[in-house]
Order: sequence, then C-alpha cells, then structure tokens
Amino acid sequence: MTTTSQDALYSRVARKVLKETLGMKKGEALTVETWNNGFEFAKRVVAEARAMGCTAIMIFEDEGAYVDGVRRSPKDAIGLMGKNEYNLLAGTECYVFIPGQALGAYSRTLSTEEREESTRYNDSWYEAAEKAKLRGARLTFGYIGKDLARMLGKSIDEAVEGQLKAALTDFTPIAKEAASLSSAMIDGATVTMESKGTSLRFSLKGGSEVQDGLVDAKDVETGNNMAYVPPGYVYKEVDTASAEGTVRISPTLTKFGILKPTELTFRDGRLVDWKSEDKAKLLKLMGPIPEEKRRLTFLGVGVNPALKFGLAQDRFVSGAVSFGGLGFTAIVRSASLSVGGSSMVSQGKLKS
Repeated sequence: MTTTSQDALYSRVARKVLKETLGMKKGEALTVETWNNGFEFAKRVVAEARAMGCTAIMIFEDEGAYVDGVRRSPKDAIGLMGKNEYNLLAGTECYVFIPGQALGAYSRTLSTEEREESTRYNDSWYEAAEKAKLRGARLTFGYIGKDLARMLGKSIDEAVEGQLKAALTDFTPIAKEAASLSSAMIDGATVTMESKGTSLRFSLKGGSEVQDGLVDAKDVETGNNMAYVPPGYVYKEVDTASAEGTVRISPTLTKFGILKPTELTFRDGRLVDWKSEDKAKLLKLMGPIPEEKRRLTFLGVGVNPALKFGLAQDRFVSGAVSFGGLGFTAIVRSASLSVGGSSMVSQGKLKS
C-alpha cells in the first residue's frame, strides 16, 4: 500500500510521462509493463491514461516466477519473444516499462549469465517496437531493490522517491541544453577533460544519443523511441585510439559496489596505468576485457538539474561527466570539459 504523499507523487509523474514524454492523445492504446516493485506506480499510470480517454492494459511480471522460469527453462527457450508479445507491440501506440530489480546489473537475484540469457530478446524487442512506431518510456526506479539500495546506503523508498521527484523537472530546458551539447559533440572534435589536477584528451567519433525525456516524431523515425525517466543525458562515442593523459574519477557505482576515487592513465588510446584504493575491485571489473581493448568508448554529459548523486543515475546529474570502456561507467563529478575548444562544463557545472 502507498501513502497519500506517495500516491500523489506517482500520479504527478504518471501524468507527466503520458502527456509530455509520450504525448498521448485521446483514443490511443497504452501498454504498461511492470514488476513487483513498480506495481503501485503502474496502477496510477493505467488510471491516468483511462482518465485521458485512452485504452490501457497492464502486464505484470512476478519476480519470483520469472527467476524460477529462468532457472527451469530449457536453454534454447530462455529469453525469446513469442508471437503474443510481437502482436501486443504491433497494436500498442505507447508503452511504459517499469523494470524489476532482477534485470539490473546490481542485483544478486540472478547470476550475470542468467540475466544475460534471460534478456537476449532485447534486440528483437526494440526492432519490433521500432517497426510498430511505438512511443515508450522506461522508469529506471524499477531497478532499485534491496541489493542496489544497500550499495547506495539508502532505503529503497528514499532512492525511488529521489528519482521520481527528478522526473518532475521541466523537460524543456533539458531538451534545449541537450540539443546544444549534442550539436557540439561531433565527429573529429577534440575533448579535454580536467579533474583534480589531471588532464585527459581524446577525440569523438561514432554514434550519439540524446535523452531529454521527450519522444517526438524524429525519435520514432530514428528508432530512439524509448526515453529514460528521469531524463537528462547526452552520449557520444569516442575514437578508441585517441585517449592521452590521466583522469581522476569520483566514487562510482559498479556491479561490485562503489569504486573509490581512482586515477586512470591512457596512452595511444589504451589504459596503461591506474592508482586506486580499490585495485582488487577495479581488476575484477576489467577482468573480462583484454588489456588491448581497455579503451574509452563513449563520453556522457548529464543535464538534469533536479537529480542528485547517489540515486543510481549519476550520469544524468547536471554537470556530471561519464565515460565507458573498462567494464563500468565511470563518473567524474567536478570535471571541467571542453569540446572543440569551447567550454561545456566547468568544475561540475554546465556552462550556459
């Protein structure tokens, strides 16, 4: 059961997601997929959609049944989509997905292998959603369970409430800021990242993504039709041979817990040295990655002014700089970042 204040928060976020993120109109069809920990919120989404004159159905995935099914199913049947789900997507205009904690990398409910096998339908699902021109939203609070909350040092309710309150921020300035950053983060642009006396340079090259909380016609056309809520993130791939220098990363959430501040040094694009109090944890994270492939693969900049650090979405926090390629997404909280010679972030604050 929810409290009155929780129910009010759920209703506000539900209306915002339906009206602003998805742009739902009277008469459209909505599917809400939820696990146990998102059930109360999902009920509000369904109620708000029907109040708007939309048709709405809910799919409930029980975590216990899911885990039992993963462990007992034949190997060749795990993680496959059936025609029932394909047909459902084809008949749905809008989709709200609230994942379960078992799907998250921080959960101990399933092993890494079990989780990867049980979610190998991902590409098929997104292809079907793109073909159906579906407009969707993923509520990331669904990943927060006991394991993740313990890593964060917070209660589940505290972390969930923090994310949902950040979802109520004005999406318009987020979209404007994200578009401005994305327009500067172009192929060939040189990036300089400075933090705590360290400096790292690299070049941008490859795909990009903007998470501004809004799914518009362009997003649907390009297949970027599932928005993160709360939103606020710009992503760009990196020339993996270009990184030179050293960067000091902030405490960073990983699947093995919080990685303490760590210095990473790159030469000719490859990680060649590091200094960390968490050396064993760092080696465990990078273990599956051959030394030659320990390289920067992407750059991210957060643009959500209402989101706080420590709520499992640090990369979305306004002014946060993130990068990947080492088995985890590294966070730099107080970085100064220039792209193509223009300052984008100054000591953890976005430049307006």
